Amino acid sequence: MPIKIQSDLPAKAILESENIFVMDEERAVSQDIRPLEILILNLMPVKEETELQLLRALSNTPLQINCTFLMMATHVSKNTAASHLDRFYRSFAEIRRQHYDGMIITGAPVEKMEFEEVNYWRELSEIMEWTKRHVTSTFHICWGAQVGLYYHYGIPKYQREKKLSGIYRHKVLHHKVPLCRSMDDYIMAPHSRYTEVRREDVERHPQLRILAESEEAGLFLIMSQDGRHIFVQGHPEYDRMTLDEEYHRDMERGLSPEIPCNYYEDDDPDKRPTLCWRNMANTLYSNWLNYYVYQETPYVLEVDE
Repeated sequence: MPIKIQSDLPAKAILESENIFVMDEERAVSQDIRPLEILILNLMPVKEETELQLLRALSNTPLQINCTFLMMATHVSKNTAASHLDRFYRSFAEIRRQHYDGMIITGAPVEKMEFEEVNYWRELSEIMEWTKRHVTSTFHICWGAQVGLYYHYGIPKYQREKKLSGIYRHKVLHHKVPLCRSMDDYIMAPHSRYTEVRREDVERHPQLRILAESEEAGLFLIMSQDGRHIFVQGHPEYDRMTLDEEYHRDMERGLSPEIPCNYYEDDDPDKRPTLCWRNMANTLYSNWLNYYVYQETPYVLEVDE
């Protein structure tokens, strides 16, 4: 699939080196086709890394996609250069009149805080309310999934006794649901979090459906019955080395983290991690884009007066 991005976005050169087809703005405007408009609210601290992960995850579909990156106006990023944000990101005020085919809300390293304590909670709430009328389907990741479930359905999150970190096996519960088409009976996926949402709380809402879960890691994939909200309590977009980087970062900070489960061969952090979730991630993002965005979105996107 061709991903349309700005020609000078740093992730472009890396994606091209991986033989992923990216299209700059000049070439895209010459094609007689309407790309899907995908808005990405990137709440992760190192934004360039998450940009690359998500663009790579979105690259396995024949659909053309135009990605717009969104930042919070009420939060100052400490780990990404202001010049990068000024060049490649837009504020909510700039895009609020637009309509989008799909949206991704990422995780954020604030899960130990209550939702209302997060300094950009009011702006994030406004954006999530806005998605009800301006986005065909929204894909929520990790903390983004927890905050989405809380805002839209009042479902709380709970503190775990210890951090959940590693690659876990999940059972797919509903293969006939288009989001799970072509998935195996069991799928592997990364998790990295201190909190969780629980099955009994989700089951109180008949408009939600649990699609995949793990005995060790709990709920992984939840969807609203109408497909307008996808909640992924994990990180399918993670690269091979992301958990490794998190583990060694926590070691340097003196946090004494446990070795991520099912990640290193022989549980040896000096060995290269095994990549075993890429096919699942590609299938998940492709199914979302095809069945819940492309098949459902109007051909002409409105602009509010």
